[in-house]
Amino acid sequence: MIGLDRYRRLPLRSRLAMLTAVAVAIAVAASAAACWLITRDRLTEQLDTTLRTVDVNSGYVQALTAACSGTAPDGMRFQPTPYTVQLVSVEGEICTSPEKSPIPAQRSDVAVAERQLPSSVHTTKARNGAEMRVSTVPHRGPVTDARGNRLAVSVAAPMDQVTDPLNQLALVLLIVTGVGVLGAATAGLWVARAGLKPVDRLTEAVEHVARTEDLAIRIPAEGDDEIARLSRSFNSMTAALAASRDLQQQLIADAGHELRTPLTSLRTNIDLLVRSERSGRQIPAADKEALLSSVKAQMGELAALIGDLQELSRTPEAGPGSAGAIRVVALHEIVGTALERARLRGPTLTVTADLDPWFVRAEPAALERAVVNLLDNAVKFSPAGETVVVRLASGELTVRDHGPGIPQDELPHVFERFWRSPSARSMPGSGLGLSIVARTAEQAGGGVRLRPAEGGGTEAVLTLPGATTPPPELPTGEGSE
Repeated sequence: MIGLDRYRRLPLRSRLAMLTAVAVAIAVAASAAACWLITRDRLTEQLDTTLRTVDVNSGYVQALTAACSGTAPDGMRFQPTPYTVQLVSVEGEICTSPEKSPIPAQRSDVAVAERQLPSSVHTTKARNGAEMRVSTVPHRGPVTDARGNRLAVSVAAPMDQVTDPLNQLALVLLIVTGVGVLGAATAGLWVARAGLKPVDRLTEAVEHVARTEDLAIRIPAEGDDEIARLSRSFNSMTAALAASRDLQQQLIADAGHELRTPLTSLRTNIDLLVRSERSGRQIPAADKEALLSSVKAQMGELAALIGDLQELSRTPEAGPGSAGAIRVVALHEIVGTALERARLRGPTLTVTADLDPWFVRAEPAALERAVVNLLDNAVKFSPAGETVVVRLASGELTVRDHGPGIPQDELPHVFERFWRSPSARSMPGSGLGLSIVARTAEQAGGGVRLRPAEGGGTEAVLTLPGATTPPPELPTGEGSE
């Protein structure tokens, strides 16, 4: 566990180099072991073949047989031989060639002498401690031992002609393995450093952003591999964060600017009222009534502005606690409710409506606010005695007024936050109404646009996806998160 913890604390490039070295070490060690085992088997097999080719009926074996049976002539000499030749009786007794170290008989050698086995090959040690490879076959001559038992002939050779090359091979393989592992570790470290350079750049960029909050930094992204995708994702994230921060700063600046005007006017009016009370000089009743009405209107304007800011500050993931869950709602009913409010706000106007049933998935409160904002704009800019025409058909809500209209060059800006037409800046409003409409439409999967109406005025079109009947699995009024 301690070793694993230490491994996890190592840098990534060190871990990659270590894993590469271990993998190469295992592969080279397995290959070396297989090579050593195959070579050992081949050398041993070659030695066995050599031992089997020794002629057990040669003159040397015949002379050894005569010497062991006591029938050899005086002064008989044996020809030099690289092998150790000995006779094995069925009782396990051995008779070894002169000047050779005897090799104790094994059970398999006795079995060959008894003709229970056709031959035997095994490895054992001579009495002088030398390791020997022994091949035993039946004695094919008519001679038996002193008791009349048949014999077996064992031919042996030292195993050092196998073990010495194997030891040299093992040394060479060990050196090659060590060099291979060292080279693999070096190559793994080099490859890890080269491959992790983009990760290093990404790490430096993240640390730079965390240290300086500089979101303008970008990482070069080359290719289509995982590192390049990660770099592009990081660049997209920093760009989105920078844009979000710019929008936040712009929102705060614009909100401060918009709040300053009503607050300044409100403070001036309240200062006049306070000064009048402190000095004892009463303000004329009509003027006082006008000041109080102005204060009330400015308070309402501030409340509306703060409500709009709260609406814009909500995120789509805010959840049911912020504005209510997304549900299947009847758009025609929401428009009908908003029409009643619009008629109260524009008593001198004629508001006509043609509403077909249409059900959409949206936040009821947000959707109602968006519809109210569209109708409020139409009421606010329509001269007294004119008509506001509202129509809902196939998911398209059209609000047409007969006001002064919007110049063509101003249409691209109408949905920007706090943007107000120069001709409408003297009228009440915060410049956030259409921004809220656009946001609500986008969250519901639809859209909104303004266009000049035929004969003058402006036509606002709100399009929302839906159906003429509510889905049976999501009845109207039930939450469907």
